[in-house]
Amino acid sequence: MRTPLLLACAAALAVTGWSSLSGSASAHPGGLNAQGCHNNRKTGDYHCHGGAARSSPAASRPQSRGGTPYYANCSEVRAAGKAPLRRGDPGYAPHLDRDNDGIACE
Repeated sequence: MRTPLLLACAAALAVTGWSSLSGSASAHPGGLNAQGCHNNRKTGDYHCHGGAARSSPAASRPQSRGGTPYYANCSEVRAAGKAPLRRGDPGYAPHLDRDNDGIACE
């Protein structure tokens, strides 16, 4: 008796699109870009979700965090013609300054 009931429930869920509902539920709104990152529509934060491997080289145009450019790596900084960046410059971030001397992408 239990097996037919389970099959009926599974069929009902398949017909109603249960699988599409599970994909739309998330902790916050916003689709991911090619790097697995996005801007949170509610807060404006730009962040990445772990586990996404890059399949293509980084874009040469930096992402923006509320008007301030964001560079994922020094290749993006150089492509934008902004290298080297100094602490306090728009786009400077600690992950770009490996020796922590205040000058990134030197």
